[in-house]
Amino acid sequence: MLRETHSALPLYLQLSELLAREIAAGHLLHGEKLPPEREMAAKLETSVGTLRKALAELTRQGLLERRQGSGNYVCATKTPQNIYAFFRIELLRGGGLPRARLLSVERLPKPADFPDFGTSHEGHRIRRLRYLNDCPCVLEEIWLDGDYTDRIAPRDLSESLYLYYRETLKLWIAHVEDSVGIAPVPVWKPDAFAPPAGTPSGYFQRISYAQDNRRAEFSRNWFDTDKARYVARIR
Repeated sequence: MLRETHSALPLYLQLSELLAREIAAGHLLHGEKLPPEREMAAKLETSVGTLRKALAELTRQGLLERRQGSGNYVCATKTPQNIYAFFRIELLRGGGLPRARLLSVERLPKPADFPDFGTSHEGHRIRRLRYLNDCPCVLEEIWLDGDYTDRIAPRDLSESLYLYYRETLKLWIAHVEDSVGIAPVPVWKPDAFAPPAGTPSGYFQRISYAQDNRRAEFSRNWFDTDKARYVARIR
């Protein structure tokens, strides 16, 4: 499940994201004591050092409490601050570690029927297939306003676009607005996405707002309802 590629998150962040989503889904309950670190590392097929970095990241976010001489305990009362906090699609059982396969990146004129966002008449269209625990679940078509950068090179993108925005473009996505419904699967879908083109699927479109409250991005997302669901948790 964890993997090392040029676009993937560091292993300890992949692991902390996986555990954060397990906490959000209720698979790890508030107050629950985690297994010993060596046992956890063996189960997750990672090193103890990588696991400890992941647990330290979760402690920093307030999702774990480390009690000296006792162990690590889940704190499920905090609002998640993890990298994939805005990624609303989960496996039907809940949770799942997101990763992405890039399909295309192009700078194009914005379609006339899109909602207003940004200041340029062009946008960077990014199409991706998203996986949860290696299961293909979501098609994404993301449009970033063209004024944030002249060009996006595919090799520069990380699996977390919001992390790429923050580190490379100095753009923070502060909040999002989603509209959820049903829409036909687009014709550009890859074979790995199971629902046939033209058939109804779960769908949501999103407007993402930057740190200055401007609309920075618009996206359309189709998800396979046989494998995944849209979840929004209110605390």
